Amino acid sequence: MPSAKSSSAVRVPLLDLAAQNGPLRDEILAAVARVADSNRFIMGPEVEGLERELAAMLGAKHAVGVSSGTDALLVAMMALGIGAGDEVITPTFSFFATAGCVSRLGATPKLVDIDPITFNVNVAAVERAITPRTKAIVPVHLYGLCADMEPLLVLARRRGIAIVEDAAQSIGSKYGDRQAGTMGAFGCFSFFPSKNLGAFGDAGLVTTNDEGLAARVKMLRNHGASERYFHKYIGGNFRLDALQAAVLRVKAPHLAGWTEFRRRNAARYDAMFRAARLDDVLALPYEPANRYHIFNQYVVRAPKRDALRAHLEAAGVATEIYYPVPFHLQECFADLGHRRGDFPEAESAAAEVLALPIYGELTEDQQAHVVQRIAEFYAA
Repeated sequence: MPSAKSSSAVRVPLLDLAAQNGPLRDEILAAVARVADSNRFIMGPEVEGLERELAAMLGAKHAVGVSSGTDALLVAMMALGIGAGDEVITPTFSFFATAGCVSRLGATPKLVDIDPITFNVNVAAVERAITPRTKAIVPVHLYGLCADMEPLLVLARRRGIAIVEDAAQSIGSKYGDRQAGTMGAFGCFSFFPSKNLGAFGDAGLVTTNDEGLAARVKMLRNHGASERYFHKYIGGNFRLDALQAAVLRVKAPHLAGWTEFRRRNAARYDAMFRAARLDDVLALPYEPANRYHIFNQYVVRAPKRDALRAHLEAAGVATEIYYPVPFHLQECFADLGHRRGDFPEAESAAAEVLALPIYGELTEDQQAHVVQRIAEFYAA
């Protein structure tokens, strides 16, 4: 491991968007100018172009641009007719939108625990949670690693239940030779600026291989209309801005390269932690043999996590906790009737997970600084 510079000399942000966007500045400004000159700001040819390009990149038959990753989940569930009286199975450990969208439609989130190694949904727990009211299963490809999809797909087909993939953190990740977001009825992506493929604001995408479902999502994102002022459904305003689409069209061709840089950095972290014998202290990210991890986050399980985080902050290393409170312990879901201890793996993860900087432009010296400061903490 190379020698890290002094703590005062090294700063490691959680993400450095300037390093990613800077080299593309001229292309991005040209794309923005193109939209400004066209005066087509909502939907239009930029959105249609992005949809074609991302569908081809992901291997999906249809891609529909929407206003955010949250709205992607919401409109996908609306397209499936999910509403009052229905149950939707979701892991209790994820970003809020996964379960929040279920409740917004009047349905009930049926929460289940996670696998302690991958942090993704526990397939056996999903099967136990199915009832006659189950309308959909929402596996989350957390941190950039696909959930164990094959048994979920088999289970869903056998029970006649739709799968909505929450792929907000996993564009480009793979399960075998299948891309995240192309295996279920719908895939839902986020282009929040911090994602591996980030817009300059909120933006999202819905993928599907079903032509009828694609047509329904297109109407639902536009107040349920395919023809102006004629509404087949009660939808919403989930349209994608042309400016965001234009920015994403510039950035999308670079995604595969950026992903490889993240994977390189993840492998380098692994090697550094093992060289420092910290793999006996930290649980490092796990990549099953049939998966391709895109490392939207590099998340370790760390004893004395909160104290370690404070130590790293003092040493100039930014970190984040994804996520400190599982859904079943959130105040807004108190009516679900869960208590502490109901989902022990999620609760354990919430107390131990720590995301370290992993962006593609991260340098070897910066990574060495992170590892040495962690070694310093556990040696004390």
